[in-house]
Amino acid sequence: MTIQHPYLQNLFADIQKRNANEPEFLQAVAEVFSSLEVVAYKRPDLLEAGIFDRIVEPERMISFRVAWVDDANTVRVNRGYRVQFNSALGPYKGGIRFHPSVNASIIKFLGFEQIFKNSLTGLLLGGGKGGADFDPKGKSDGEVMRFCQAFMTELARHIGAHTDVPAGDIGVGAREIGFLFGQYKRLQNEFTGVLTGKGLTYGGSLVRKEATGYGLCYFVQEMLASKGTSLAGKRVVISGSGNVAIYAAEKATALGACVIALSDSSGYIVDPKGVNLAVIKEIKEVRRGRISEYTQYVPHAEYHPGFGIWNVPCDVALPCATQNELHGEDAAVLVKNGCIAVAEGANMPCTPEAVDIFHENGILFAPGKASNAGGVATSGLEMAQNASFLSWSFEEVDCRLQQIMKNIYKNCRKAAEDYGCGDNLVAGANIAGFLKVAEAMLAQGVF
Repeated sequence: MTIQHPYLQNLFADIQKRNANEPEFLQAVAEVFSSLEVVAYKRPDLLEAGIFDRIVEPERMISFRVAWVDDANTVRVNRGYRVQFNSALGPYKGGIRFHPSVNASIIKFLGFEQIFKNSLTGLLLGGGKGGADFDPKGKSDGEVMRFCQAFMTELARHIGAHTDVPAGDIGVGAREIGFLFGQYKRLQNEFTGVLTGKGLTYGGSLVRKEATGYGLCYFVQEMLASKGTSLAGKRVVISGSGNVAIYAAEKATALGACVIALSDSSGYIVDPKGVNLAVIKEIKEVRRGRISEYTQYVPHAEYHPGFGIWNVPCDVALPCATQNELHGEDAAVLVKNGCIAVAEGANMPCTPEAVDIFHENGILFAPGKASNAGGVATSGLEMAQNASFLSWSFEEVDCRLQQIMKNIYKNCRKAAEDYGCGDNLVAGANIAGFLKVAEAMLAQGVF
């Protein structure tokens, strides 16, 4: 992934010096810049206005201490973050991640990607992201509540329904969102749509839980349709077993595919008859267990410890776990086994080497900023419902989601073609997402 344009090349060298200890952020910037070289040549006005220089620097980066007390009455300290990256299109929008791996680099990479993802939805959403190096696994409900309350006590001063509207991400589900919302309401003495992913009883939206996984499959359907085929009859392998993976599996199955493998951090299961989603939901959503338990319910299935899920032959691969999980050697195996399409359900799960291999071998490839935008799109729809004090039906939200994903595919494909990138959806997503933000930044002046 090389950058040839002299201006972007010099700018990226400067970014590397200033962010030397942030590899994930640098990887995300390099990918975007490599796609935007064609824009830099065609639009010198964007260079003169410093759009590229400004868009890679967050408007605001907040880091704070989160002190809380565990069940043993021991004081614990974690580090919290919120990056408010770009507000050209609307209030900052992006999830909160609770995971031990969270650091400034990961939060900045996620926030940077969010700018373009939110732009692609067509909704008025800026880009942001947040989180903490707290691990909710193994914690009691009381410990999670106290941590969330401590985290929100600091975060509340930086967010608002028209300023910054966080959502959930890895480690932040319905339980955590509820605790965070309750603390914000207590502190601000107001009931507003300051968080999305809320429970249905207090302002949440139908389809929000399913949105990222469903949207991923809607995007894949459009991508496959461009080649005269569909998900029907395809063998699908999905990494992960959280919200995105489970509901991608549900929608893929509804569209006629056979999902044969899912994973978690301990290993993966293979069920050649098709994964039983009722069992997966019981294990993961009700009991918060490990995927290895699946074989207790479905004896003919196989469990394999470790991370080797991409060795399972399939037609469609959907990486839905975490960043940089699918490497070059994994991509080569998928190609060898006859895979025809890969779509990212997680944020940047495929390494640059893997993406290059997919492109070199004619594999249909959908980048996460386009294919997993259904989650933030439905968060935007939740914000619209909150603002109007209305709740839409499941069918209405799902219909809007489908249309948004179709439009994202269409706009990515058109941008790629307009700038001479063929059917490269990585380039198309970056170009389409960037241009909308760039025009808004031009109009609003330098700040």
